[in-house]
Amino acid sequence: RAGAGVLARMGLSLEGWLYFPQLPELADFAKALPGLSIILNHIGGLMRVGPYGNRDDEVLATWRSGIAAVAQCPNVNIKLGGVGMPLTGFDWHERDQPIGSEELAESMSPLVNYCIEQFGPSRSMFESNFPVDKVAYSYNVMYNAFKRLSKGYSAAERADMFHDTAVRVYRIEV
Repeated sequence: RAGAGVLARMGLSLEGWLYFPQLPELADFAKALPGLSIILNHIGGLMRVGPYGNRDDEVLATWRSGIAAVAQCPNVNIKLGGVGMPLTGFDWHERDQPIGSEELAESMSPLVNYCIEQFGPSRSMFESNFPVDKVAYSYNVMYNAFKRLSKGYSAAERADMFHDTAVRVYRIEV
């Protein structure tokens, strides 16, 4: 926390990825350092394989609770992506026929939309996580899935998720 406090004093951000059981710890951390801008990667580290496999009711409830706790911290923004990693529990990397954007959007929708509902579009940003996600789908399929997922949002909300949140959070001069 002392080191993260230095980042905050310097006007820098802390970006990281953790696994979903650690989300309550991140919420506590963020509350202790309200002046630190924190970027949470890969929809909060959802895992649905190994010891978390075949336990969706419990795992998703724990993940949702953690996401909700972190979203209560206004200094945290979330990246919406990384779902192509096999640890999220989808079989896309094992298919002979690659997944298309319509099915991908439908599969990701409950996860991504939950994050957006909790954080709001102004604290959410789509991410590519390439080349890691390349094992599951192509960049174009992913990008088109994001466009499909965001169709129900206003033009301003879509601009936030595709561009404006990242520009603000990363302090990019345009």
